[in-house]
Amino acid sequence: MQSVLIVIHILIVVALIAVVLLQRSEGGALGTGGGTGSFMTGRGQANALSRATAILGAMFFATALLMSILSSWSRAPHSILDKGGAPAPAGQTAPTPISPGNILDQLKQMEGHSSAPSAPPPAPAAPAPAAPAAPQPKP
Repeated sequence: MQSVLIVIHILIVVALIAVVLLQRSEGGALGTGGGTGSFMTGRGQANALSRATAILGAMFFATALLMSILSSWSRAPHSILDKGGAPAPAGQTAPTPISPGNILDQLKQMEGHSSAPSAPPPAPAAPAPAAPAAPQPKP
């Protein structure tokens, strides 16, 4: 059903483009200028083309709405909360859930879980050497 509707929609689009391009514009563009031997007079041509544009435009909107309605029928409702997260790699365990609260509290709690109790604290860094004095300008 959807493929048939898409084909009809494309045919309507092509026809709408052709009808719009055939219309006379202020600058003359692609519209037929009328003259002797033309199929329709200028006034009759404008009425027929404007009417065809209105009908094709309405058909375009109708098929577009129908396609969106049909696509929503096949979509099943779902919740992102029902889906689980990405599975953990084979060698790793899933992280433990963190209690709600401030982000800083959560980071501190994660840091407390990740540090091993047997690891010694890191040694303080040696003080940085003092910067050399700037040379004095000569007078």
